[in-house]
Amino acid sequence: MLGASAAAPGRKLQWWRLGIRPFRTWTLLSRLVVAVVGLIAIVSIVIGLFSTIALQSYLSDQLNTQLGEALNRGQNTADRIFGSLPADSRVAGVVSAPGQPTGTFAAVIDSGRIYAQILGSGPEPTAKAISHNIAAVAALPPDGVPRTVNLGQFGDYRIASVPLLNGGTIAIGLPLTPVNATVSQIVFVILMVTILGLAAAAALATLIVRLALRPLQRVANTAQQVSELPLERGDVALAVRVPDADTDPRTEVGTVGAALNRMLMHVGAALTARQASEQKVRQFVADASHELRTPLASIRGYAELTRRSPHELHTDVTHAIGRIESEATRMTSIVEDLLLLARLDEGRALERDPVDLSMLLIDAVSDAHAAGRDHRWSLDLPDEPVEVTGDAARLHQVVANLLANARVHTAEGTEVTAALAVEGQHAVIMITDNGAGIPAELQQTLFERFVRGDSSRARATGSSGLGLAIVYAVIEAHGGTVSVESAPGHTAFRVSLPL
Repeated sequence: MLGASAAAPGRKLQWWRLGIRPFRTWTLLSRLVVAVVGLIAIVSIVIGLFSTIALQSYLSDQLNTQLGEALNRGQNTADRIFGSLPADSRVAGVVSAPGQPTGTFAAVIDSGRIYAQILGSGPEPTAKAISHNIAAVAALPPDGVPRTVNLGQFGDYRIASVPLLNGGTIAIGLPLTPVNATVSQIVFVILMVTILGLAAAAALATLIVRLALRPLQRVANTAQQVSELPLERGDVALAVRVPDADTDPRTEVGTVGAALNRMLMHVGAALTARQASEQKVRQFVADASHELRTPLASIRGYAELTRRSPHELHTDVTHAIGRIESEATRMTSIVEDLLLLARLDEGRALERDPVDLSMLLIDAVSDAHAAGRDHRWSLDLPDEPVEVTGDAARLHQVVANLLANARVHTAEGTEVTAALAVEGQHAVIMITDNGAGIPAELQQTLFERFVRGDSSRARATGSSGLGLAIVYAVIEAHGGTVSVESAPGHTAFRVSLPL
């Protein structure tokens, strides 16, 4: 009865339950070695099988020839020399006749009675009486055709029976034990040689296949190197190529290597074109931002000068000039953000000074409290100050942007907490709030430029969508990471900086 874990009829075999990997998941090296060893094993089994059958047939034919000779000697002895003796005396004479080999079986069947003996071995061979399976011997037709009969403890015999001149029949047999022993020995030798040969073939095939797959491994290493390159960045030099020795189109691996090189060439060209395009865009943004600062400053200055002039201005004019000044200030802030991002994209070095993150968070939360008194602000700082090396102004801008983001995109009364901790070799800043949360589809692109929240975190102050992009760029320039986790009722921005 099958156990509970046995597969039901018609159900696919589940390899993982048996602890065996399916063949399709094996490595190419394993597949080739198993295929070669399996083929050699099949050939060896076929050769061994046919060799064993041929040897057994040859030895059986030899034994049958010897049996025919022994049968003739036994028949002549029984008829001419001991023909007048009783059956039991005749069988003793037949089995001991000159020329009969050790182990010869003889039986005389006369008047329904059977007398049988086997010639023993030793210094003075003696006949041994036998009584096992005599009936099967007596039932043999007296046609002289050899047949196999089992004689119990004496094993299998090839026995042939012929009639006697004085009545009755005589059966002579020779043991199959030498034939079986020889065949068994040959089978053992073939088996051992096959096992050793398969072990040697497996080792040799593994070595040969490893050598043959080295070019493929080099191609794979090249692909691995390319996969580890920061291709998402614009400044990329894709100089990795498959060696020329592995790009011979006359071989399969060479075809793959040449195709990979062509693909890398196309990718490199595409990356170069993309880099050039991005560089033009960055340069344009930087130049435009830089050029816009002067006219914006002029607009703000003239607006402020007009608003503060001693002349009486109409109320509508005063309001319009105030709005011009306010929008010019907002545009100046956007231009400064764009210019900062452009400089960070160019890889410009930041200040590298000791920065006390504890004091930085205290100042940033104080500013946020002054700007958003309708929110509840709290601090969670360690007992000892935490210092990192970086640009204090930019790091303050990061924390200020995160706090402003929490203030602008959450409802009144929301609790916002700024926490600082040390984890291993990193300082971790956590800005959390219990607001409505950020939609899951927005979290994937939250740190990209000009990304704004939807209605659940709608902007109410004209946000440019650059605040979190600046956070990401500044933290990355400091060698740190920034991430966000959000669900309804809990949003957490995590900033990690190396100590």
